[in-house]
Amino acid sequence: MPDILIKNTRIYYNNSLQPAEIIIEDGKVTKIGKDLRVSSSDTIIDAGGALTLPAGIDVHVHFREPGMTLKEDWYTGSCAAAAGGITTVIDQPNTVPPTTDRRAFEQKFKLARKKSIVDFGINGGVTGNIENLKELWKLGITAFGEIFMAESTGGLNINEETFEEALAEIKRLGAPATIHAEDEKMRLELEELLKGDTSYEYHSRVRPNACEAIAVQRALELVSRLKIRAHICHISTLEATGMVRKEKYLARRENKEPLFTCEVTPHHLFLSTRDWERLRSFGKMNPPLRGSHSIKALVNGINDGTIDMVASDHAPHLESEKDVDIKVAPSGVPGVETLMPLMLAAVRKNILPLSRMILLTSWNPAKAFGLDRKFKGRLDVGFDADLIIVNPRELRPIKAEFLHSKAGWTPFEGMEGIFPEYTLSRGEIIWSEESINAKPGRGNFLEGRGKRSEEDEEDLDQADESQE
Repeated sequence: MPDILIKNTRIYYNNSLQPAEIIIEDGKVTKIGKDLRVSSSDTIIDAGGALTLPAGIDVHVHFREPGMTLKEDWYTGSCAAAAGGITTVIDQPNTVPPTTDRRAFEQKFKLARKKSIVDFGINGGVTGNIENLKELWKLGITAFGEIFMAESTGGLNINEETFEEALAEIKRLGAPATIHAEDEKMRLELEELLKGDTSYEYHSRVRPNACEAIAVQRALELVSRLKIRAHICHISTLEATGMVRKEKYLARRENKEPLFTCEVTPHHLFLSTRDWERLRSFGKMNPPLRGSHSIKALVNGINDGTIDMVASDHAPHLESEKDVDIKVAPSGVPGVETLMPLMLAAVRKNILPLSRMILLTSWNPAKAFGLDRKFKGRLDVGFDADLIIVNPRELRPIKAEFLHSKAGWTPFEGMEGIFPEYTLSRGEIIWSEESINAKPGRGNFLEGRGKRSEEDEEDLDQADESQE
């Protein structure tokens, strides 16, 4: 692998943008300084004054393989990630088959290892498979979930009893749980009540703010009682943001770190119920589009630290699948390639500062999911050279024809984004000059905390026996 010097760039360091040069050796950042010297055989990237930032870590993608490869696969999904400045992804379990046992995990793992051009983690599913959770954890999954508290794509939703039993087992394993919080009882009641509603707004009405709020409250109560590490996926409402803020405040008042983290998606930050007319059934996702008061609360939440990270919930479906009646259209929108461009554009528009964007898209995701132990998430000496080079002045319209997902469309069509000029993963240039420069299968599997040596496993089993 050739060593690289990035010169004539600026980095965010000590709370300000500073000119710098960066040397990369054996996939790691080894020096950051000024007027650094390298041999003539090294690759030199002249950034032309552009910014060099940590690449994005997207902890919530659905790359659809195995089982739904007409929508996406590990190669096309990872290419979309690279082109958008994402070098690490965590894939969710609702594929076909779902990732709920050893066989399904190994099937997905082999496909990802063969095709992905970015580094990846794999989450384990939770349904009626509590007896399989320990094995999945030891296989190296990143986390359990997303655990669906209400119906969504893949049919992995579980009832309250199973939810609590699963969280208790996940706690025993010392694993994190990721939770899709919507109330199924309310959803079913409103679905019956609103069955005559044929408007596109129907989907927001059948899953109102209260549907999320009730489920988030239930999840936070269980997290507190069981003292389990948890992550709340894609919060979308004013009410849920307020609950999260309150729980974090109470924890910190007692000088404790909160037991949970949470994420928001770009489509909940930058789209709203006003977009139903434009998007029609293409705007259907779970949780649904929200009103302006919720969007304002989410923006405040990413700025004041209530919300820990931004994740795409990249959930591609083909245009032919989405262009149908709102009640039968599948839920989900593509977004892995547009996450970083939209967030960089938000910085440019003074919606949030660059320092917060870096925390939301790299540092915090790495810390929450143990990827910092694998030297991910920071532009610093000793860390993996997972970097993007971007010109913050180059706002351009997002166009589906230039994106890489098999979905072939984007809910952000025509909106402005700032796309990377270069994306580097472990020191390899995987995206430059508007093209992919990486072969399928170069991505590394990032083992979760449960992947242990035989000696560690024996120690754990002995500890379990002594507790019994």
